[in-house]
Amino acid sequence: MRIRIVDAFTDRPFAGNPAGVLLLDAVDAFPADDRLQQVAMEVNQAETAFAHRLPEGGDADWALRWFTPTTEVAMCGHATLATAHVLHTTGAHEGPVRFATRSGVLIATPAEDGSITLDFPTAPLTPVEIPDGVAEALGAEPLTAFDTGPNINDLVVELADEKTVVGLAPDLKALAAHSERGIIATARAEDPTRGYDFASRCFFPNVGIDEDPVTGSAHTALAPYWSERLGSSVLTGLQASARSGLVRTELRGDRTLLTGHAVTVIDGELLA
Repeated sequence: MRIRIVDAFTDRPFAGNPAGVLLLDAVDAFPADDRLQQVAMEVNQAETAFAHRLPEGGDADWALRWFTPTTEVAMCGHATLATAHVLHTTGAHEGPVRFATRSGVLIATPAEDGSITLDFPTAPLTPVEIPDGVAEALGAEPLTAFDTGPNINDLVVELADEKTVVGLAPDLKALAAHSERGIIATARAEDPTRGYDFASRCFFPNVGIDEDPVTGSAHTALAPYWSERLGSSVLTGLQASARSGLVRTELRGDRTLLTGHAVTVIDGELLA
């Protein structure tokens, strides 16, 4: 079985967010869940994507699932981008690809410049009281807090400024108590002329990811949040992790478009 490591939401290797991608030979069936989880644990990336072709004539072309080293997740942007990149660069699929997932049918559309646009459901944002202990766990005082709904199960908190987001050194054990998946910390860009409108960092200790380098699913919540505040449906987000990456977002009501590039950095064979 071929296994690839793809850096997503970047146009250069060793940046963005790496994902494992395995295209399975079977049609209409995945291996047992424990087998998928073992492979994801071995790959040890934030997410490993498993996809198999579906019969022609249905609502989707490929079935897709995502696993962290410890659990399956309901939605993952960067591993979806990585899977679409592998399908297109290997010739396994041409044109837009429809993925059947736990979050419904997700469409990935390639462009002539090599970028890929994902069509994802917009996260429903519900304002909540800032939970006791979040400021201490983050090491910074949130201005607002929002629940992101069932697909991503995060808490979005806005901080005072971009420098505060970049400088976070949270207590991850304490942070794990405050959401199902994790915390998205965000702030307005200090200087939009640098090519992005807002910055974020994502901490997901509850699914085995201390800090995710670039999180597509988080931008389904960040897009509506910042579109309302900045007065634009088209924005670019910087995820200010050590690897860093840019996500172009376009809010279309209950759908959010996420655009980025990807680079394959490892192409090998799974022997076990």
